[in-house]
Amino acid sequence: MKKLTINTLALAFTLAFSAGAMAEGMSKTEYKAGKSKIFADFKTARASCDSLSGNASDICAAEAKGNEKVALAELQARYKPSEKAHYEARLAKADAVYDVAKEKCDDQAGNGKDVCLKEAKAAETAAKADAKAQMKTAEANATAGEKTAEARSDASKKGVAARQDATADKTDAQYAVAKEKCDTYAGAAKDSCLAKAKLNFNK
Repeated sequence: MKKLTINTLALAFTLAFSAGAMAEGMSKTEYKAGKSKIFADFKTARASCDSLSGNASDICAAEAKGNEKVALAELQARYKPSEKAHYEARLAKADAVYDVAKEKCDDQAGNGKDVCLKEAKAAETAAKADAKAQMKTAEANATAGEKTAEARSDASKKGVAARQDATADKTDAQYAVAKEKCDTYAGAAKDSCLAKAKLNFNK
């Protein structure tokens, strides 16, 4: 894997599905047909991995499985739309991207691989934290939608708290990446690196 960064992975997470697709509904017949197509696509994709070898085959298999998992979650969210279903679809995307990223990290060795894995985990943590914050904010807003101004103010506070929790989770994950990068040093240089990481992330 050439270069795995938190930003590029985080961007991948945002491409899970459009808001328009999430809002759609579908019949049971359409849902069943959708599932059949997803399973067929998975078999085709998985079969194509057989021509590969080594880690390339593992990456291919992870991508095929991840695409199937995401497609099924998104299908469910369209069939029975709800904040929870949309949340589950976002989690599926986070898990899928993380699983592929982990396999790609196997192309590296030593500290480079360790950093790669930490960055992949940080991106997954960020995506899941954002998904949770979005769900909590949406639920709070929906609950307060037809209530008093006081209730709407409380919902706003809950949304802010959810976003703050997400930020804290992402900061912890990024700090873990920074610490892992310090392992390339030794002695005073490593101590300095760790001290800088602590300062940057207020630890």
